[in-house]
Amino acid sequence: MRKWTSWALFACFVALLVPTHASAQVTGAIFTTLPDGSEVNYNIYQDKYDVYLNGGPGPRAPDGAAGLPDGTYVFQVTDPSGKVLLSTDAIQCRQFDVVGGNITGAGGPCPHLTGTSGNGGIPVQLMPYNDTPNPGREYKVWAELLSNYLLSCSNLAAVDCSARGTKHGFKPSLSKTDNYKVGSLPLEIDTRFFADYNGNGYKDSDEPWIDGLQITWHDTLGASNIKWSYLDLNLDINHEAHVEAVEAGTHVIDVYNQVGCTITNVFLNGSALRTKGPQSVNVQVKNNLLSGTLRVDVACQ
Repeated sequence: MRKWTSWALFACFVALLVPTHASAQVTGAIFTTLPDGSEVNYNIYQDKYDVYLNGGPGPRAPDGAAGLPDGTYVFQVTDPSGKVLLSTDAIQCRQFDVVGGNITGAGGPCPHLTGTSGNGGIPVQLMPYNDTPNPGREYKVWAELLSNYLLSCSNLAAVDCSARGTKHGFKPSLSKTDNYKVGSLPLEIDTRFFADYNGNGYKDSDEPWIDGLQITWHDTLGASNIKWSYLDLNLDINHEAHVEAVEAGTHVIDVYNQVGCTITNVFLNGSALRTKGPQSVNVQVKNNLLSGTLRVDVACQ
């Protein structure tokens, strides 16, 4: 029988100390709402105190859509670039629980205020946080499983964490993000799907938009969120999966085959892309673009 060397024993001991993580696709979505769980036009709020974090399958997701994985999460508010942490209380105060795919309220020793039940969950107030330095008055909210956060930062009594490869302790690849504004005009990326009945790859007037289809949005930092196409004329949402208050830089919209849509042509701001079928669409947002709509349109067979 071979004897273990002291070096081998040391290496084995070190391996036991190093946490491992096998990242899986994060289902569901986070989004902001009013205290009663209702949505706001263009994700534009009148006051910072009005903004609550909600989460689950996502607004207008079809029946059976996956929600957030159950567990305890932490959250933060930053400027859109993720460089400036705006949340002012300790991370242990910024916890919430997910049960059955939906947020069920705030947690930790100093929990945030909660709203009334809406969209199948209980929203959690984001305040306290500072005003954003962003000239468009944009904010970004992040959510990550507490177990993932602890892989980078173990001091939950701290407000900030400077772990390398993170944004204040939140690893973009393991985080859900969403953007919102307090005042000002919107800048958004809207994705629409249409039924290409005649198979020519272009939308004709008699071909309808399709609701209930999913995209994945990756922000400029590499964090992601899931959105669904739907119609709500009261919110000026016209058969689209909408991403609001986007920051300058390159955003990526993943479009993929799903029930009700086998993708043929994909259009960006009215121009057909060379690549056909499922793909990741790079959407450039320029620094001088403060309001308006950038569009990704998808032909479905």
